[in-house]
Amino acid sequence: MGATGHSSEQACPIGPVVDIVFSRWTTPILWTLNAQGRLRFVELQRHIATITPKVLTQRLRQLERDGLVIRTYHPEVPPRVEYEISELGRSLAPLFAALADWSTAHIDSVEESRAEYDATERLPSGRP
Repeated sequence: MGATGHSSEQACPIGPVVDIVFSRWTTPILWTLNAQGRLRFVELQRHIATITPKVLTQRLRQLERDGLVIRTYHPEVPPRVEYEISELGRSLAPLFAALADWSTAHIDSVEESRAEYDATERLPSGRP
């Protein structure tokens, strides 16, 4: 362990959080459940139109395992399953709000920078 209490493999202390929260589809799922409240599987899939049922199932299982989503099974006919963001998941709301604010303030600058870079890269550079 280093002086900060983290192993050398974990040079960035936010790495595990980034792996959990920002893996593909996790953010849209948590964002939707935070904004919409409790949803059935089909309703959640409708809000995230481009996700496949298989991937949504996998991500929901992982989020439930991580404690960020609560799955409630209702033994009815037909059975009903609902998903909602947990208090632990809801504690990420300030992080998402800060990212949304950053995006609003800076995404145009990022797009401009990309356009400038792409235009420069298309020019003959004279490099070997």
